[in-house]
Amino acid sequence: MEHLLPVLWVIVAIALLLFLTVKAKMHSMVALLLIAIFVAFMEGMDTTTLIKTITKGAGGTLGGVGLIVILGAALGQLMTDCGASKKIADTIVAHCGVRMLKWGVLAVGVIFGISMFFEVAFMVVVPLVVSIAREAKIPYMFLIIPALAAIAQAHSLFPPQPGPVALVDAFGADSGMVYLLGLVVVIPSIVCAGIILPKFLKGIDTYAAPKLGNIDETSLGSFRLPPFLICLLIPLLPAVFMIGHTVIANFAAKGSLVYTVFEFLGSPNVSLLVAVLVAMYVFGVRAGRTISETSDSITSAIKGISTVVMIIGAGGVFKQVIVDAGVGEHIAAAVTGLSISPLILAFFITVIIRWATGQGAVSAITAAGIVAPLIPVFNVNPTLLMLATAAGSNTITMPNDAAFWMMKETFNLTIGQTFKTWGLLELINSVVGLGVVLILSLFI
Repeated sequence: MEHLLPVLWVIVAIALLLFLTVKAKMHSMVALLLIAIFVAFMEGMDTTTLIKTITKGAGGTLGGVGLIVILGAALGQLMTDCGASKKIADTIVAHCGVRMLKWGVLAVGVIFGISMFFEVAFMVVVPLVVSIAREAKIPYMFLIIPALAAIAQAHSLFPPQPGPVALVDAFGADSGMVYLLGLVVVIPSIVCAGIILPKFLKGIDTYAAPKLGNIDETSLGSFRLPPFLICLLIPLLPAVFMIGHTVIANFAAKGSLVYTVFEFLGSPNVSLLVAVLVAMYVFGVRAGRTISETSDSITSAIKGISTVVMIIGAGGVFKQVIVDAGVGEHIAAAVTGLSISPLILAFFITVIIRWATGQGAVSAITAAGIVAPLIPVFNVNPTLLMLATAAGSNTITMPNDAAFWMMKETFNLTIGQTFKTWGLLELINSVVGLGVVLILSLFI
């Protein structure tokens, strides 16, 4: 019983958060901060610790996500304002056809999800997909859902993302098999979440246009744009640098010049900054725009994304209060000893911790410490256990998760619409992912 009370307070807190934001119409940032303080007091946290936790939660989250979100928005705005996004959209529509667009953005989502942090991929891909939807004259949400489903699932299952890397290390899984079996898991899950799900979501074709600054179409004749491949390569520069760092780290000696250079360029903030600088030249000066005009694009992007950044910071406070209060440890103690398949156990432990902490990597790493000792006891395949845990870290998210608010605020959705779109695609991703892992366990 002692282990259930801390979990109960988190459940009560989330219910109160929903009431404040949905019924009372309180601003999400203020509501998140109030609920974080409520949970801290209910969990017995003293005021001195709470002050440190608030600083740590806001600073850690904004330090890791805030600049990424802003730079990603700036990159997307620079592409949009000069017509580069429209050029990419025109080319994709011309070669794929409207009927195949959802499959095209699904593939793009997987590529971005593997190679980039979720926040980076989100802010780079979203303006592009909205442009494609406008060019194809179809409701944008029919393409946003497959794109985000693919990004989220690939981000959760494949290295070099932090969660999967930690799981591979904790379970001793073979990285090659993780990619091989991971593709078997990813394909059916993103097809179900990205292609099949939107067919059953009534009303998503009536959602208002998202708040992404100035996303009005720009005439391609207004600026001197580079060829299609260059337009596509520039937003992929962060992915190139990150993958390059991962590859170089396996061959170059730590401390060598090439290792140091790629370690620097491969960091999310630096790689995005480089991409923005290149975009300022290619989509700005070289395209025929002045430095002042490119600066206006960046300012527009920051204004459009400022609310999202502040809410993400408040969500970080809520998450940190839950982590520092030890809720994850109480959950682990409550479920340890249950007679259940280690694959299913790993999945549900990760799901519960994800709901409580609002962070996929934290939930995966915490669950790994609980279930790793079961590998020799049950003779379970480490790769399958890794994939089951990773699938659990990508389940339906609660309002204490930064991605939840990115989705809600970016697309100007209600809480209900956010659960209906982002929530359901995440739920289907995780459940189908677990189902495929269980099927694989019958043969491996």
